Amino acid sequence: MNQPVPSKNMSHQETDPSPVNYQDLEQRKISNCYVHQEHLHTINLTVRQGEFVAIMGPSGCGKTTLLRIIAGLEGIAAGSVVLQGQEITQLPVNRRNTPMVWQNFALFPHLNVRKNIAFGLTLGSHRKGEVRQKVQRMAALMHLEELLDRRISELSGGQKQRVAIARALITEPPILLLDEPMSALDPHLRVRMQGELKRLQQSLEISFFYVTHNQNEAFSMADRIVVMNQGRIEQVGTPAEIYNQPATHFVAEFVGNNNLFDGKVTDVNGTIITVQCPQGKIHTLSDQPHTPGDNVTVVVPADRITLADQPGALGNTIQATLRGREFLGSQVIYLLETTAGYEVQVIRQEAFSQSLDIPIDAELYLSWRTQDTVLLGERS
Repeated sequence: MNQPVPSKNMSHQETDPSPVNYQDLEQRKISNCYVHQEHLHTINLTVRQGEFVAIMGPSGCGKTTLLRIIAGLEGIAAGSVVLQGQEITQLPVNRRNTPMVWQNFALFPHLNVRKNIAFGLTLGSHRKGEVRQKVQRMAALMHLEELLDRRISELSGGQKQRVAIARALITEPPILLLDEPMSALDPHLRVRMQGELKRLQQSLEISFFYVTHNQNEAFSMADRIVVMNQGRIEQVGTPAEIYNQPATHFVAEFVGNNNLFDGKVTDVNGTIITVQCPQGKIHTLSDQPHTPGDNVTVVVPADRITLADQPGALGNTIQATLRGREFLGSQVIYLLETTAGYEVQVIRQEAFSQSLDIPIDAELYLSWRTQDTVLLGERS
């Protein structure tokens, strides 16, 4: 009855059952129909023991709904949720042991830090001495020992986040659900908390299921990333797989900074595919079968393209006119227009950019290596 662990580049996955040795969380063909705009289609996903899985996608794609289903806060029309081999689909929230950390932390303002952390234990049959010891250990783990008697209103954003996580972990759950827990933090604090959260997850060896809009958060912390769109899973893979090998047009457009060139296959020479695009002729690599006449899309990352005033020798070169630039501190985004009127983005490190005194409307050559491309099928 168990589902296999998703392999890389799974798109809209619906796989046949096969056994696995252990999984923290299995969601078996979940679907959900209700009146909100979000609508989950069939979902097959396994979170392994001790794995950090991040879910990314645009607003309304179903990320938070998926978390709420696991937590028992949303019902499902079909399918099942399995935790450590036990189906929990019909279990009430208080019997699932799937705590959730919310965007606003949802702390109890009338309780101090100590009582907030201990709250989950007070719902069970724990002795006062045991509760006190567990709270003390969790406070030490989260660096909250000096704050136990503070009121919630006296805490900073980062301290509130640590209290919310400590409260969720006090019951020693097999999995922790996190719904954009850093969205309310300042950027510099968010970066610091990323490292702390990853350290915590690795030290406890429990599964984290983490919803975020922030790609940097997902790429820096997650073992695997789930990209969702319109209630479906578009792709599951490691951060490197998601970034370097997008499986669908949506992932290529949503993740990173990619240029997408639509065209038609004109030649196939082994794994080297030649595609005629309005921007020019492009050579790409693919181990998938293609034939001349196929409609395809070539994906070229913006940070793999070089700029020069003469043709390069990297396998692919097109001409374009510089129309603008955006300074981002360590990087500069160049906005260019091809002779066919299409926009192309190029990202360069500032150290490189300072050596190029390029005027607006300059005619340039854009070059990139054949192996730095990804070939997708026709847009659906």
